[in-house]
Amino acid sequence: MDFGSSPADEEFRAEVRDWLHAHVPHAAGRRAWERTLGAGGWIGLGWPQDGYGNRTATLTQQVAWAEEYARSEAPARSGHIGENLLAPTLLAHGTARQKSRFLPPIAAGDELWCQGYSEPGAGSDLAGVRTRAQRADDGRSYRVTGQKIWTSLAHEADWCFVLARTDPQSRRHHGLTFLLLPMDQPGRIEVRPIRQLTGTSDFNEVFFDGALARAEHVVGAEGDGWRVAMSLLGFERGVSTLAQQIGFAAELARVVRTAVETGAADDPVTRERLVRLWAELRTMRWNALRTLGGSGGPGAPSVAKLLWAGWHQRLGEAAMQVRGAAAGVGPTDWSPASPYELDDAQHLFLFSRADTVYGGSDQIQRTIIAERVLGLPRQPKG
Repeated sequence: MDFGSSPADEEFRAEVRDWLHAHVPHAAGRRAWERTLGAGGWIGLGWPQDGYGNRTATLTQQVAWAEEYARSEAPARSGHIGENLLAPTLLAHGTARQKSRFLPPIAAGDELWCQGYSEPGAGSDLAGVRTRAQRADDGRSYRVTGQKIWTSLAHEADWCFVLARTDPQSRRHHGLTFLLLPMDQPGRIEVRPIRQLTGTSDFNEVFFDGALARAEHVVGAEGDGWRVAMSLLGFERGVSTLAQQIGFAAELARVVRTAVETGAADDPVTRERLVRLWAELRTMRWNALRTLGGSGGPGAPSVAKLLWAGWHQRLGEAAMQVRGAAAGVGPTDWSPASPYELDDAQHLFLFSRADTVYGGSDQIQRTIIAERVLGLPRQPKG
């Protein structure tokens, strides 16, 4: 695709840069920042229509926004799941009532969402869902029973979109339903943060008590959840990939600076490793631009995930290598109240271990490419 910037695009980029310069906080709660973005109309730029309190932007303008956002070192987003996953799904499959109910609060930054997909024992095998939903006596709502795991930001979310099995006799991708469920149900929904190697808890376990946990909204039709869920996964990797690569470039630059400072760059093997990381990152950028218009085919999201996940892990390993023995020492002394703290390089190394697992493991991505792109025989499933 032609990815040249027009004068209108450059004007838009300048507006974005000025707004971010004026509004990016030095310290603020993530929810407060979402509302600031919403007040500016910056949530929902990629939606195919406005009218929900959002602006709309062309594809090149969306890329400009994402790149400038990353360069500004603005706070990490907590509303991206609602904005980039649920909202496009509602626009494609939701009713007019669902759109008018849920899209304005997302655009305003008032309601945050989490995604109830992964389950213990199923991992990235989405068709292995065992969470069940049964119609309640009122005939309108569902009683939801089960457990989700690795649920990002569930501890902050107001709502969760949940894939649940509504036909108890069904198997695999049949008999699933896509439900919208409020998280504020005390005694009915329990959220347990998962402490990670980094000491933080971005992921959670979520437990639904079937006697009490209720969901009233179905996207699509009962039993049509697999089609809706697959549609949502198609929205998961797009313009945000380019913004992610801006962050990757900044991380790589820090690793290179450290290599020069420590003398690790004097080693030809280390230099070759760093140059390879740089070249691979450039290749990922051009691949992202090539597929941005949807021209990459059904395997494009899986290829992109495989590329960046492995690359980011290798970058984390390089960040430790160029530090030498100092990589094993934290920035502060140990204490009972704070068992350990991590600097940026150590956090990169430890957190990137999860890159090849979350969002669909490498094994799942390779299976998708093999079956849907290369036409190889399908993997037997129980």
